[in-house]
This record gives sequence, C-alpha cells and structure tokens, in this order.
Amino acid sequence: MSETSPAGSAEAPGTPDFDDMTRDIAEVPAVEVIVTVAVNLMSAAAVKLGLTEEGEKYKDLDEARKLIHALAGLLDGSATEISSFHAAPLRDGLKSLQLAFREASLVPDEPGQGPGEKYTGPIYG
Repeated sequence: MSETSPAGSAEAPGTPDFDDMTRDIAEVPAVEVIVTVAVNLMSAAAVKLGLTEEGEKYKDLDEARKLIHALAGLLDGSATEISSFHAAPLRDGLKSLQLAFREASLVPDEPGQGPGEKYTGPIYG
C-alpha cells in the first residue's frame, strides 16, 4: 500500500512529508540555521574560486563574487543575532575568501569594491 498526502498524491516510500520537514526545521535554533547557511555559502564560494581538489574545473569568479557578497551581507545582517563565538570564525572565513578572490582576479577590484567589501570594508592583500 502506498501512502498518500492530504492532497491525495502518492508519496515515495521513505520520503518525508512536508509536515515532518516543517516540524524538523521548527526545532532548529535560528543561530544554527544562520551558521549553516553561511557555511554553505562559504563552501560554494570556495568551489567557485577553484580552491577544491578539482580546482579549475568549477572555477567561476562571477559566481564566486555573488556568493561572497551574499555571505558578507548575511554576516553583516546577523551580526547582532549570533554570538561572537559563531561570528568570528565565519568572518575569518569570509576574509580568506575575499583575499582568495582578489588573488584569483586577473584585474583586481579597487580596495573597497571587491565582493562583500560594501559590508566588511576594504580588503588589502
């Protein structure tokens, strides 16, 4: 017998339904959600900067710029909501990504114009 959702459509066995997913996310503290999103942005930016084992295969500086900028905005916007215990390593990771971006760019941005520098201030490298 297959399970059906309230709308009547069959769900694949083992697939959580929306209510289960909602309950699961409801139990996660906001700080953990923010940190998880930040780590995902950092990881994606590192891949797009070519900092993984596969390096050049996925390198895309335009995509990296967007991800770094989004990470900086998230960290700036959530600075008062997460403790320095969580924020400090994320800020360090952001700065490392900004420096890696600057080094990877053939024509580096002017200080203060690089990705996320609107939020962090100029990065010199």
